[in-house]
Amino acid sequence: MADLFDSGPQNAASPTPTDTGHRPLADRLRPRSLAQVVGQTDVLGPDGPLGVMLASGALSSLVFWGPPGVGKTTIARLLAQETDLHFVQISAIFTGVPDLRKVFDAARHRRANGQGTLLFVDEIHRFNKAQQDGFLPHMEDGTILLVGATTENPSFELNAALLSRAQVLVLSRLDADDLGRLIDRAEDELGRTLPLTDAARASLVEMADGDGRAMLNLVEQVASWRVTDPLGPDALVTRLMRRAAQYDKSGDAHYNLISALHKSVRGSDPDAALYWLARMLEGGEDPRYLARRITRMAIEDIGLADPQAQRVCLDAWETFERLGSPEGELALAQSVIYLALAPKSNAGYVAYKASRKSARKTGSNPPPKHILNAPTSLMKDQGYGDGYAYDHDAEDGFSGQNYFPDGMARPEFYAPPERGFERDLKKRLDYFGRLRAKRSGD
Repeated sequence: MADLFDSGPQNAASPTPTDTGHRPLADRLRPRSLAQVVGQTDVLGPDGPLGVMLASGALSSLVFWGPPGVGKTTIARLLAQETDLHFVQISAIFTGVPDLRKVFDAARHRRANGQGTLLFVDEIHRFNKAQQDGFLPHMEDGTILLVGATTENPSFELNAALLSRAQVLVLSRLDADDLGRLIDRAEDELGRTLPLTDAARASLVEMADGDGRAMLNLVEQVASWRVTDPLGPDALVTRLMRRAAQYDKSGDAHYNLISALHKSVRGSDPDAALYWLARMLEGGEDPRYLARRITRMAIEDIGLADPQAQRVCLDAWETFERLGSPEGELALAQSVIYLALAPKSNAGYVAYKASRKSARKTGSNPPPKHILNAPTSLMKDQGYGDGYAYDHDAEDGFSGQNYFPDGMARPEFYAPPERGFERDLKKRLDYFGRLRAKRSGD
């Protein structure tokens, strides 16, 4: 559980806690071995990457990627314990270049005396490129074994050079069973059960939202209450402020949730689409950003299968601008429902991309002369406009002439499916195809 039992930044091995003074429940329940860590079995199990490394005695530098409260700090501290390395913890938020030099000098001195150093860097993505590069020589010569922790996608936030020297391990948010085990441990430590009904206990787990540290903090609050009868969910919510959902409008969660919304619409699931829309709005996302992305979905995934879809999105966008929040957000929700249930087609999108690709390959070829205007006599002498067939004068209003550059094989970019309004467009396309073949054969 990253940061699950984090006692704060430190630049030396953790002191042994004493029993004097109040110790938070999360600190009292800090695991003393990796076997006591709740969750993360995919990483810590015998066949997991850390389990295999420890069994083989070959621990490499690591980057833990995961949300808050899932064990990043705790696991790093226990890895140092398991491998007899001196544990040093710093935070990229509070550490500058002079501090890093001191850390590296101390690690170099320890190494000369036969003691290795596991350097745990919390929020490692906060270091800039030059600071991240500063770790490389000390990782390569064995001065430190680096364990970084980040809540952001390492692919975007960390240097390629650093990532090439460290293995990225993904730590998952704790599930309901994991959080339930934490409650059980807390009750054993406290020597009493929480004054909650089973339904309220389940609500408490939901409030923690996958964060173990938040779970234990909530348990500590509930355990301090003096009540005669177990509390139900409503009484629990009244007494506790619901924890805000983890959401960073410029971070990884932002891109994950908009991807989930887009794919739910594409997958014709209005309920899932509404859920992800609500998640983003509850997290504080700008509704104007959502209006823009929803309109993009209409263009990219529905297109001409339902030409009305784009208009619905634009109207919802304008409605939000006129009504504001929260009433205007209902218009966005209704547009999402419409898109999810609309017929889907990316034929226009695919055709556009294919035409751009073709244009890049044949970008210097001029149009055929018969479709060029000839406003001057010189241009007429050059053959501009010769042989142009005026379609309105042709049989069926269709001449069937070639409009691509001379010598270019006729491509077929647009292939509408048999769905929605594009079913009619396909009939028209096939009709003109037959006429074109007839004209060319005449």
